[in-house]
Amino acid sequence: MLKQDHIKPEASVIIPCKNEGQNLKMTLDSILAASQGTQLGKLEIVVVDDGSDDCCGDFLKESGKCSGLRFISTPGLGVAQARNLGASVARGKYLIFCDAHITVPAGWPDNLLDAFKDASVDAVSPAIGSLENLAAIGYGQTWNEQLQVVWLPPPPQMKTSTAPLLPGGCVAVRAGAFWQAGGFDQGFIVWGHEDVEFSLKMWLLGYRLYVNPSVKILHLFRKKHPYPVKMDHFLYNMLRMAYSHFNNERIEKVLDLINQAGSSKKINQRVLKGGAMEQRNQYLARRKYDDDWFMKKFKIDF
Repeated sequence: MLKQDHIKPEASVIIPCKNEGQNLKMTLDSILAASQGTQLGKLEIVVVDDGSDDCCGDFLKESGKCSGLRFISTPGLGVAQARNLGASVARGKYLIFCDAHITVPAGWPDNLLDAFKDASVDAVSPAIGSLENLAAIGYGQTWNEQLQVVWLPPPPQMKTSTAPLLPGGCVAVRAGAFWQAGGFDQGFIVWGHEDVEFSLKMWLLGYRLYVNPSVKILHLFRKKHPYPVKMDHFLYNMLRMAYSHFNNERIEKVLDLINQAGSSKKINQRVLKGGAMEQRNQYLARRKYDDDWFMKKFKIDF
């Protein structure tokens, strides 16, 4: 799988990581083994080490595997910006964003990207199971009345079906649609809401998101992050998402939720100072649907 610059890959797998320990090696070994014999031609891999201090990516240089993939080191941009950076150097027609703590089945790229044969599909995720509980499987996500993420059951007849939210543990996007939508929110900090904001934004701009249940990857669901993540980081991103895409009534609901978990006034000031209203105006001018349409379409009561 040596990189040949004159051959444009069909797909680019983008893996951000930070303090992943042995998980990164597990993920890469799985992807490399499962992609042997793929009919996609060249499968490019881009690893973005976002400020790790546990040397989790050192094995790439030591083993010489760097010759078969692109390895980027950053000082700590946060998940959203690390994904965007990886995408900016990727050359594939499709971008597959993966967490650095997953395993994939044989032939997974062919089978996952088979959904794109339907021209209406702009992004697709596989079913996602748990490495520690094989009976736990989710087929895309939605929100409950508290704006908490809830995993969806299998779609009817296990056919590729639309889903409101695609989990970032593994999500494939047409590269053109990704950049036209603006990628992941560049204003997000550290961790939180990257996947759901991107999914919501894609739907509102007129793109269509699906789950391909015929492919199942396994994901390590950790009880804690391997790097500091504060509640304020999570709430900041949630409010920035609300200002970007929600009507005034829903923004007030989000502010109420933040008040229950922290200081909404302080976070609100930071979000507004970070250019949330300017971004809101840009999205409202471009979008095809509003948030009422989205909530009604997917029967979300928020």
